[in-house]
Amino acid sequence: MKIIATDRKGDLHTLEGRDGWSVMEILRDAGLPVAAECGGACACATCQVYVDPEWYDRLPPKSDAETDMLDMAIAVEPTSRLSCQITCAPELDGIKVTIAPE
Repeated sequence: MKIIATDRKGDLHTLEGRDGWSVMEILRDAGLPVAAECGGACACATCQVYVDPEWYDRLPPKSDAETDMLDMAIAVEPTSRLSCQITCAPELDGIKVTIAPE
């Protein structure tokens, strides 16, 4: 599956996702600026991304923990999600995300 990621400079990156991995892991392994300070435990918001509106409703709903973390994050938008909580799967092939400001 492909992930189309826009970095903070506005540059586009097409990344190869791995089934069962989180989008955060793919972004981090590609060297994109995702701090992911908690390592994907949904205990921080340093992997926040903006999901393209055409993809947002295709994702599973946010957990209470993810909602709580986003409540404490900066620059939260209506399509904000934690990339550690988005699992790569064939139905998300082509998902578009933008890395949120630090």
